[in-house]
Amino acid sequence: MKRVFLIVLDSVGVGSLPDAAAYGDEGSNTLGHIIDQQKPQLPNLAHMGLGRLEGISCDVPKDACGLYGRAAERSAGKDTTTGHWELMGLTLDHAFPTYPDGFPAEIIAAFEEAIGTKTLGNYASSGTVILDELGEEHMRTGFPIVYTSADSVFQIACHEELYPPKKLYELCETARGILCGEHAAARVIARPFIGTGKGAFTRTLNRRDFSLYPTKDTLLNTLSDHGVHTMAIGKIEDIFCMSGIAQSDHAAGNPACMESLFETLKQDFSGFVFVNLVDFDSLYGHRRDVQGYAEALEVFDRQLADLKQAINPDDLLIITADHGCDPTYKGTDHTREYIPILAWHQGMTGLTDIGTRSSFVDVAATISELFGQDERFGGSSFATDL
Repeated sequence: MKRVFLIVLDSVGVGSLPDAAAYGDEGSNTLGHIIDQQKPQLPNLAHMGLGRLEGISCDVPKDACGLYGRAAERSAGKDTTTGHWELMGLTLDHAFPTYPDGFPAEIIAAFEEAIGTKTLGNYASSGTVILDELGEEHMRTGFPIVYTSADSVFQIACHEELYPPKKLYELCETARGILCGEHAAARVIARPFIGTGKGAFTRTLNRRDFSLYPTKDTLLNTLSDHGVHTMAIGKIEDIFCMSGIAQSDHAAGNPACMESLFETLKQDFSGFVFVNLVDFDSLYGHRRDVQGYAEALEVFDRQLADLKQAINPDDLLIITADHGCDPTYKGTDHTREYIPILAWHQGMTGLTDIGTRSSFVDVAATISELFGQDERFGGSSFATDL
């Protein structure tokens, strides 16, 4: 293959993992439950074999063509960083720390001393709920809002009139420097918002993630070290701290990311393009918006038809996810689920079943082989099945 395009449908899991009960996620199935409740029309995903996945009720047409399967997460955890790192060949032995009762006093004290002001919050909350709870006090005092979730995140919310994005990013960089060692949270997230008061606050598209630097080299490093061009679209650059990424478009939201992808397809190059479509997770999964999630899936499915038309004969398309975030399930947090693997190129005929893979790492192993590299990251390539 000359080019490989890997699209992560952020949070589109396809059924709870065997150990999901340990995470409080037994019975979750993000895509399966959305299909059952909303009946979204997904003909192009169905044509790639989507309905052959266990727990997914979706008719498969007779002329279906593609490769399909699912993968279990080998790493501990169910967050964005863990999922994306494992897709690129980096498996974690221990989950990132979480703070259901808020961050320790010493962490908050160090952060407040470093930024020269007090903070508000320091508890687990939905990002939209906490704006209603603390947004007006933030406007009165100027104190940044700090909060977390069930995931390993240190989130800082500030009104853009008080803290323009650049200033908020500086706060996040300060927090990133403090959160190390046993308190090395996976991500510090800038959550800028606008609005005039409770009920009117809205988050903007100027979100930024400040992740830990990858603890080992990933597929991105392997490819770039051997002269293969690597490009990221969306928040991928944040998740990997640009490590192994030659070019990036930090597009915000599904529409902007897909527009960037279509523009990239028009260019003449060889290499690997890694795309994250965040809206499924941030706008719909966490907000338990089942209808909105289903509609977003339908939008992507329609774009998929155009995407396949734009792909060259020596291109490969892979569609997957990084975790679940079942909007029909209890709570608003990520769910520990299998991820789908769907792949297609112009030369394929019929459907190929690659079964249930034991790790997301198999995606990295496959792409590595397709680009002529020996590294398999402890995974098993399905390149020959293509």
